[in-house]
Amino acid sequence: MIQDRDVLLPKSPSVGGEMGQYGHHRHGLTVLTTAVFAVGEMAGAGVLALPFSMNGTGFIGILINVVCALVSAYTGMLLGKCWLMVMHRFEEHREHSRYPYPTIGQVTFGTPGRLLVSCSINLTLFGVSVVFLLLASENVQSLVSHAGKDFSFCYWLVIVAAALCPIAWLGTPKDFWPIAVAAVVATSIACVIILANIIKDDLDNDVYVFRPNLNFTDFFMAFGTICFAYGGHPAFPTFQADMRNPEKFGRAIFVAYLIVLGMYLPVAIAGYVVYGSNAKSNILNTVSAGPMLYIVQVLITLHLFCGFIIVINPVCQELEELLKIPKEFNVRRVIFRTIMVGVVLFVAESIPQFGPILSLIGGSTTTLLAYILPPLFFLKLCYMEGDWDKVHVPLHVKVACVEIMALGLTAGVASTYSAVKDLADFATTPCYISTGD
Repeated sequence: MIQDRDVLLPKSPSVGGEMGQYGHHRHGLTVLTTAVFAVGEMAGAGVLALPFSMNGTGFIGILINVVCALVSAYTGMLLGKCWLMVMHRFEEHREHSRYPYPTIGQVTFGTPGRLLVSCSINLTLFGVSVVFLLLASENVQSLVSHAGKDFSFCYWLVIVAAALCPIAWLGTPKDFWPIAVAAVVATSIACVIILANIIKDDLDNDVYVFRPNLNFTDFFMAFGTICFAYGGHPAFPTFQADMRNPEKFGRAIFVAYLIVLGMYLPVAIAGYVVYGSNAKSNILNTVSAGPMLYIVQVLITLHLFCGFIIVINPVCQELEELLKIPKEFNVRRVIFRTIMVGVVLFVAESIPQFGPILSLIGGSTTTLLAYILPPLFFLKLCYMEGDWDKVHVPLHVKVACVEIMALGLTAGVASTYSAVKDLADFATTPCYISTGD
């Protein structure tokens, strides 16, 4: 692994104001706050789906979770080094950039590279917003049904989308770190309570647990879910671009993945051991009802509401730039973002089950952005010729990058195929055809 000193940014007196070294912000994010942002972006939907995914992998899923977390952390660090090299070599990218990941694609492979990254990010974030809407609606429906009222899930999708719509009209917050902290705290507490609820169910119910045999489709569907759970790469360069010391980004990512793995793995293992094949795609629909479940549903739903706004905003902003919609609040923005929420709602009503969508995103665009493009861009930047010092890449790093890309491509294609096959074979009837539960 190359050392940070190989791509450190030199001090530049030509960049003043809030900037010290290239890309440095005196009032930017610290290592800790960057880690919190990364955890807040990743944690949430993944923890609800991982126990079910273990049915597709068996106990080898424990190893897959650990490997995915470690490899994701490593490729996140490579992506951070890519952005450091881009800022160091190209003066026009030393100021704050709204789209650092697409910029890396532009520098390495020109317009096709930028379009590939930009389209992948937007498809990923749009898909995540659909998943968040489905999960939030499912949780709200469950909470209300426990109170004695029952409405169709398809109607709840419309109600929740309507509630999210006015918030989606707002611009991106200038300083929203408290939201990220709240999201991390809420999800951390929820994970602890879910684990306690699973253990309670195990003590209360001494029954035989059936675990299904492994097969190709289920295994790679599960792999796509696991990739989704650890794939926060679309936003990583954006966090790094806002750091006080961007060269310390690797430390923040390492801490973030340790936290996420510590939150995810106990719930995934306990859910698989206790429920086996009885585990549903949303673990909250499997654990026994009671105060613990209700608290978790409230916490996760709040996280999903905040997360929906965070993930849909970048997509809206980029499309608004293409359509030349002014950045300040205006009627055109209200109309456009209302249409965007409507499109998300239409997809959710068309495929009212989040599991296959989550697996499809995880196996396709998330795998591309997390496991294929970071090592590819890194090697390309290291071997680019120009008026800068060459970066020496040790043999073991080259081998690691090639292996990650090869495994990511193979597993990604298999996961995407499995998810598409599952959607084609077992898709739920769209809500606008049947409004039943």
